[in-house]
Amino acid sequence: MSLIAKGILQGMAVTAKNFIQSYYKKGRLPTVEYPEEKSTVNQFTRNIPFLVYDGEDEIEGMRCTACKLCEKACPPQCIYIIKDTDENDKPIKRPKVFDIDSSVCMSCQLCVEVCPFESIRMDSEFELSNENRFEGLLINRDELLKSNEYYHEIHPIEAQETDDRIAAKIAEAETKKKAREEKARLAAEAKQAAAAMKAAEEAAAETETSATEQAQQSEAKAEAPEDNPETKNT
Repeated sequence: MSLIAKGILQGMAVTAKNFIQSYYKKGRLPTVEYPEEKSTVNQFTRNIPFLVYDGEDEIEGMRCTACKLCEKACPPQCIYIIKDTDENDKPIKRPKVFDIDSSVCMSCQLCVEVCPFESIRMDSEFELSNENRFEGLLINRDELLKSNEYYHEIHPIEAQETDDRIAAKIAEAETKKKAREEKARLAAEAKQAAAAMKAAEEAAAETETSATEQAQQSEAKAEAPEDNPETKNT
């Protein structure tokens, strides 16, 4: 038997095996009744990025600080960010505008890799079709914001690892803060002790000087000649 014929038979055997097993093995079912039945995706699937927030308030709990590292790192330049400001027009560490053009995004995940705040992650959402070819494919900040609970649902392993890293960073920052406070407290105590010692030395020196002056005055009085009454009468 030639190599070509052998290869064809081996390929057909694999095809027949998968075809037969698709009838009784659920994992081998080739299709689902979409859209009536929602298709499931692997937890390692990635698509358009989304922004993670913690807690109930999506604005206050937003992890993103609008540092724009993801905007600069994006190869197709599909991310657009404007930093938010307060009532005094001072910048706030959060984005006022955070847009992603999904028609340009190539899901390279570079934005995720450069983010120092664990704030942007890759979504597994695949139902992104839209009737509007242009504005409909521009995803804004409010649409991108999704809770940390949602992140745990779609990427449980990655989300838990992220939470562990954040907790470790917070613990490290707290340890450093306590170390700085302890160092400042010890420095203040040392400064107070030095000031007290200096004051005590100055007081002792002043007391010694006063005693010396009094002794000198006493010696001067003792050495001075006493007045003779007879001389005064003469």
